[in-house]
Amino acid sequence: MLAASPGRRQKVFLTTKVSGFKELRTQRYREIFDGLPADKQQAILKRARQLRQERGVEKPGYYLTYFPGQQQAFDPAYLRVAMRPDYGHRVEGSASFRKFIVQSLEGSLKRVGTDHFDILMCPHGADTPEDLQCSEIAETFQELRKQGKVRFLGVTAHNDPAGVLREAARLGHYDVVMQAYNVINGGYLDEAICQAAGKGLGIIAMKVAHAVATHHKALQPIPDWRIRMVERLVPGDWKPPQKAYLWALQNPHIAAVISNLWNETFVKENLSLAGKKVELRPA
Repeated sequence: MLAASPGRRQKVFLTTKVSGFKELRTQRYREIFDGLPADKQQAILKRARQLRQERGVEKPGYYLTYFPGQQQAFDPAYLRVAMRPDYGHRVEGSASFRKFIVQSLEGSLKRVGTDHFDILMCPHGADTPEDLQCSEIAETFQELRKQGKVRFLGVTAHNDPAGVLREAARLGHYDVVMQAYNVINGGYLDEAICQAAGKGLGIIAMKVAHAVATHHKALQPIPDWRIRMVERLVPGDWKPPQKAYLWALQNPHIAAVISNLWNETFVKENLSLAGKKVELRPA
C-alpha cells in the first residue's frame, strides 16, 4: 500500500475522479421537473433545446463521439441548465453534494491504499459551464485540502470542452482541466486554451488519439479523412495515433497528454514519443 511507504508515495502523482456527481444534480432537478405542470415542463424543454442549439455544442468538428452513449448526456445536462434560473435555489446548496464528494474521495483513498490524491477531478465529465458553478465543489475541496487529502482541484470534459475550460479559468479555483483535444476539434479550443494557460491553469489533453483510432467497435471504422488530416499535419513514419499525440504535444500550453493503454504495443509506441519535437505542417 502506498500509504505504508511515504517514500514510494512521493514518487507517484495520483488523480481520482468524482463520477456520478452531475447525475446526482440531475436527479435533484428531475424530481422538481416531474412535479411541475405539463405547460411548465414543455417550456423548460423548449428552453433547453434553444440553449443547446445556440451554444453549438454539437457542431460537427467541435463535437466528436468518443464512446457509445456520449451524446445522451446532453438532454439531462441542458435540463439542469434550463431549470437553474428558476429552481436552482431548491437544488444548489444541497448537503447531499458535499456528502457525495467526500464519500467518493474516501472510497478512492481506501481502494488505492493512500492517504491523499494529488488531483481531485470534480465533476468528472462536465457537459456545460454551469456544471462547474456548484459552490459545494470548491467549498468541499478546500475542506479536504486542509485535511491533507487532496492537493489540486480539476474537472474533466468531453462535451463542450472550450466552454468548460473558459468557465474553469473564470471561476479561478480550478487548477487543472482534462479535456478532449485533438486534430479535429483543436481549432475550436486553441483560443480558450491559450487564455486559460495564461491564467495558470494546467491543461491535460485527452481523447487525442481517439480522433484517428478507437477500440469501440460501434465507432469503427474511423473516417478516412481524419487519418488523412493527421498524416498531412504531422510528418514522419509514425502511425496515425502516434502522430495524433505528437500533434497535441507540440502545443506549449498543454501540460500533458493522456495515453491510450490498450495493450503492450500501444504502451511502448506511445512511450517512444516522450520528448519528441516535430515541425507541424500548416493545416
